[in-house]
Amino acid sequence: MIIGAMEAGGTKFICGVGNEEGEILDRISFKTETPDKTLQQAVDYFKDKGVQAIGIGSFGPINMDLSSPLYGHVTTTPKPGWGGFDFVGVMKQHFPVPIGFDTDVNAAALGEVQWGAAQGLDNCVYYTIGTGVGVGVYAEGRLIHGLVHPEGGHVLTRRHPEDRFEGLCPYHGDCLEGLAAGPAIEKRWGVKGTMLPTEHQAWEMEAYYLGQAIAGVILLLSPKRVILGGGVMHQKQLFPLIRREVRQALNGYVATPAILESLDTYIVPPSLGNNAGLCGALALGIKAIKGWA
Repeated sequence: MIIGAMEAGGTKFICGVGNEEGEILDRISFKTETPDKTLQQAVDYFKDKGVQAIGIGSFGPINMDLSSPLYGHVTTTPKPGWGGFDFVGVMKQHFPVPIGFDTDVNAAALGEVQWGAAQGLDNCVYYTIGTGVGVGVYAEGRLIHGLVHPEGGHVLTRRHPEDRFEGLCPYHGDCLEGLAAGPAIEKRWGVKGTMLPTEHQAWEMEAYYLGQAIAGVILLLSPKRVILGGGVMHQKQLFPLIRREVRQALNGYVATPAILESLDTYIVPPSLGNNAGLCGALALGIKAIKGWA
């Protein structure tokens, strides 16, 4: 099979084609602009590829309710022109094939279950920490949507004792995304995170916030693995700091070997690396062909 895959990010779109083995055979990327301009580039890319399905992992919020007339729409995003856009509907006009649609981070979680760090597990949580903070949940063998879809980037956290930064989230100020996303790091310290040395206080503070959130999701969902991706997590020094914060926050309460003895293999980067999102979209396309719920 030839499957189309779209990783639809708020700043960049990545389109590719692959097969049912998770192999990406070709790809292209371009800037996210207005829906018309952006989707036309995607249509032009896929039109001669002979795709048998398309999977879309999209920035959000998005409407995931199959019974809703607004299924497949982007909803309340502040991204200019995208609020209310019928993403799936436009793609169906051009491609009469099965289309899988989910959040970009749910797609990444699915990709890691199919071919990556959560392979063989029926339960995991995937965080992406970059321009924003997103959370994808795969539980009991399926992606979780619920009322809308997980929005774990907007959970509230306790403030670090030395943090005076007000937060950047336009809705909540100092929620997890407002304090720990890439733009928050840059605003707080005056330079991009990539310019900060590995021993800078920024990373202790970042780990403090992410560790709280992960401890909370462990208590709430009891995932069998926690995967941390996104641009901020390219700072590999964060992993041991986050594991330490999680261990301290749980304080021995979740008394399982994964937490007490094996955090190095429990809180991990994505095995698929930068391909997690695109492979996840590929998995959504395969899922659409199979007619899974």
